[in-house]
Amino acid sequence: MVRILPQTKAAAVNPLKSSQPLGAALAFLGIDGAMPLFHGSQGCTSFALVLFVRHFKEAIPLQTTAMDEVATILGGADHLEEAILNLKTRTKPKLIGVCTTALTETRSEDFAGDVTNIRQKRAEELAGTEVVLANTPDFEGAIEEGWAKAVTAIIGRITRPGEQARQSKKIAILPGWHLTVADIEHLRDMVESFGVEPVIVPDVSGSLDGTVPDRWITTTYGGTSVEDIRELGTAERCIVVGEHMRRPAELLHRLTGVPYTIFQSLAGLKAADRFVSLLSAISGAPVPAGVRRRRAQLQDALLDGHFHFGGKKIAIAAEPDQLYQLATFFVDMGSEIAAAVTTTNMSKILEKVPADSVQIGDLGDLEALGAGADLLVTHSHGRQAAQHLGIPLMRVGFPIFDRLGSQHKLTILHQGTRDLIFEVANIFQAKRHAPTPEALDPFTHREMPDELRSSPLARL
Repeated sequence: MVRILPQTKAAAVNPLKSSQPLGAALAFLGIDGAMPLFHGSQGCTSFALVLFVRHFKEAIPLQTTAMDEVATILGGADHLEEAILNLKTRTKPKLIGVCTTALTETRSEDFAGDVTNIRQKRAEELAGTEVVLANTPDFEGAIEEGWAKAVTAIIGRITRPGEQARQSKKIAILPGWHLTVADIEHLRDMVESFGVEPVIVPDVSGSLDGTVPDRWITTTYGGTSVEDIRELGTAERCIVVGEHMRRPAELLHRLTGVPYTIFQSLAGLKAADRFVSLLSAISGAPVPAGVRRRRAQLQDALLDGHFHFGGKKIAIAAEPDQLYQLATFFVDMGSEIAAAVTTTNMSKILEKVPADSVQIGDLGDLEALGAGADLLVTHSHGRQAAQHLGIPLMRVGFPIFDRLGSQHKLTILHQGTRDLIFEVANIFQAKRHAPTPEALDPFTHREMPDELRSSPLARL
């Protein structure tokens, strides 16, 4: 059984994790017409904004309550109300997602009460705008928990409760934070190929896919509509990707009775086949020819690529669900997990990671544990460790700021797994040095016995 090793250092040497508020803001960015609002200082918001812009290379709508010294001591309810009203007046969002930060959470303020009072007192001014609160202190958790808390809050606030008439050709999908824009687009295409309508919450593929609108829009454009979230109870089933999305799925089930199925990973042949089989069962339709062809391509990639993976040692640092997905992928390909580092111990999925131990820590731990590995797998902040160790780096997760198109990299189902195999195999091949003719010559650098050194033949 895998051992979960607690963090022992007093400070992060090279931080691995991003904060809960950032994860919540990312989830709110997947809602159409949304405006994430950090309830804290300007510095907290600016730091998150820089990370978003560097990763997505897009203009990101993100605002702050701009807490000052007085508000920090006496309470920030007035700042919160003023910020919400200003956003309503200036940007006219359909949803304002409030993300608390360590600065305000440390005071243990009654944020839920403050937001309720603002809704009631300003009901006329806020008509047509949902205000959703996610409690996301920086001092605990990471991006994974923040994303899940925001989705839970969105469903709890907006979705209409009660048993409703189900639409047999409609399913809800709750994707994990680690699914890229390309992953979510591929999920939608896959579901629609079975004649089923997917409602994806949240859907960053509609809002952070790199398209440029024909006019300036102050909020998010694209993504899941508030109206679709309100009618989630009419879905036939809910498909959940990632263990951290269990809580919002359970809430949706309690509110509406919609059953859910959890996929802890969608990478690999078995997981992809299980997903396709579920869609076929829900729709009653046979598997489309295009899906069968991509499965055959994956089988061929498995045959072609496993030579490059066998016996390789992999060092991974990622959030729990992404760590599990990547580790199972590499182990299935014949590799060994030499080091596994993650951000928090709040997820049960860590108990299933195929490694001897999982270290709760940072990229300094990855560098210490990953010496001698054949590949480092983490986000762009791992480039220093890779350089120090002389090991190639495969960039995954968030943030990736020194490469273009990271959000368009497909990583799931048959096609995404095939692409992952090719990417990793090519990294291994690029690292391997071809032998020179001199190295292949068995007589090169061969020691000559002393009695033959004086022979005339030795001088030829």
